[in-house]
Amino acid sequence: MEVKQKPPAGELVTLWVNDRKVEAQRGESVASALLAAGYTSFRKSPEKGEPRSPLCLMGVCFECLVEIDGVPGVRSCQTTVCEGMKVKLSR
Repeated sequence: MEVKQKPPAGELVTLWVNDRKVEAQRGESVASALLAAGYTSFRKSPEKGEPRSPLCLMGVCFECLVEIDGVPGVRSCQTTVCEGMKVKLSR
């Protein structure tokens, strides 16, 4: 199946990821916005400190956990971006 036309771009919102400005489309998940912005590692594994990335993108695997607006352990794949949101990734 060939896609003949792209869907229209949505309204942009600004969020802050580790103090870096990132633009995202209103209505998309935080995980999608982070992946689109080039972030590949969202957190570190607790035992070995290895970088972890989202796997399922449907809230089951918990690999996409981030801190959002001061709240740790938020599933970024289940959270919609909001204007001015502050996201912290484990580094």
